[in-house]
Amino acid sequence: MPKSDPRPLHEQVASAIRRAIAEGECAVGGGLPPARDLAAMLDLNPNTVLRALRQLRDEGLLEFRRGRGIRVVAGPEYGEFTEQVRQIVAEAARLGLSRDELVEMIETA
Repeated sequence: MPKSDPRPLHEQVASAIRRAIAEGECAVGGGLPPARDLAAMLDLNPNTVLRALRQLRDEGLLEFRRGRGIRVVAGPEYGEFTEQVRQIVAEAARLGLSRDELVEMIETA
């Protein structure tokens, strides 16, 4: 994870996995390594990785199945779109726009 990235680590991890899905490195139906293994690979706390994975599950990109692990369930186009939205939200925050201002801009676009 880049040290220059101001986002929390779990968001950086989620973005990296989102990008891997969008670029086809993680195929729909394919599995991901267990959170502990990912954490060891990234030299991060397992809770940080679990938080990122839960976020992606809540977005509909991943599915957790007991005994079957973590599976990618959404296609790359969804992951790419989600990443673009996150970048827009981050840029809006950097520019000092409030949530309401951003929503108004989207609604009038």
